[in-house]
Amino acid sequence: MRIGIGYDVHRLVEGRRLVLGGVHIPYDLGLLGHSDADVLVHAVMDAILGALGKNDIGHMFPDTDERYRGADSMDMLARVIDVMEAEGYAIGNVDCCVVAQKPKLAPYIESMKEELCRCCRAHAINIKATTEEGLGFTGSGEGISAHAVCLLEKAPD
Repeated sequence: MRIGIGYDVHRLVEGRRLVLGGVHIPYDLGLLGHSDADVLVHAVMDAILGALGKNDIGHMFPDTDERYRGADSMDMLARVIDVMEAEGYAIGNVDCCVVAQKPKLAPYIESMKEELCRCCRAHAINIKATTEEGLGFTGSGEGISAHAVCLLEKAPD
């Protein structure tokens, strides 16, 4: 078994769609980034890559590469899953926490789980959401962050 952790954060801005866990969430602000800035998917990718002993997503999908401008993070995750499987691993489970003061994410959690499980070919992905009670950059509504822990297991032959 191999364990990895991931973390990502992006600033909330006007004029961008808010996408978390591959799900569009209606909100007047979106996350700023080179790709679609899906912090949840980015944290999951980093957790998987960490468990594999690889560099972070910035090495695999550099923000200096125009191919990734506006990229769908779920497509990038699919490429990370291909690398994972090529190394002979499968996801045992993933546990995530999204930190956002607003919008309320509870109505979207199940859809996010379904999207991530589908893309990762996994049965056990958990997602929780929390606020920071008005503290820090997430608490003030300036951004959203996500944490993820991933357990990889050797894939059956």
